[in-house]
Amino acid sequence: MTAKNNVILTHNEINHKIRRIAFQIYESNVNETEVILAGIGSNGYILAKKLKTVLSKISDINPILCKVSIDKKNPSVEIKTSISANDYKNKSLVLIDDVLNSGTTLIYSVKHFLNVPLKQFKTAVLVNRNHKKYPVKADFKGISLSTSLHEHVSVVLEGKNFEAVLE
Repeated sequence: MTAKNNVILTHNEINHKIRRIAFQIYESNVNETEVILAGIGSNGYILAKKLKTVLSKISDINPILCKVSIDKKNPSVEIKTSISANDYKNKSLVLIDDVLNSGTTLIYSVKHFLNVPLKQFKTAVLVNRNHKKYPVKADFKGISLSTSLHEHVSVVLEGKNFEAVLE
């Protein structure tokens, strides 16, 4: 079977999921003036940017982007963020990634943000694979997918044709 036969989310479906997640973020932050959208790595950050665009159109909330840099092969190494801890202290924060696999990346990123007091902390993913080895969950998710441990979900969020593929 080729990768094209394993598309789990098409371009239009991904855009629909992004819009729905943006509305969920808005609903959980309806009384906030701003919310931090912290995207993990490259794809999580791209997803955060897309959520920011939609959130800006549907609400008066000021979404602030934050890029979270983590070594996914060695997540215990220091995590860096594009904004300082003072910029997200006592604010509502949504930690965003494209795919939740084992939960390792998400749990280490959560740990990093727990060093600073936050008003509210939520997580969002486009694809939740249901193979967690840590007690972490996605508060907002585009799709939940039960896969085997040998399968891989690849998400493309750049260009003119977004897609999520099961490989």
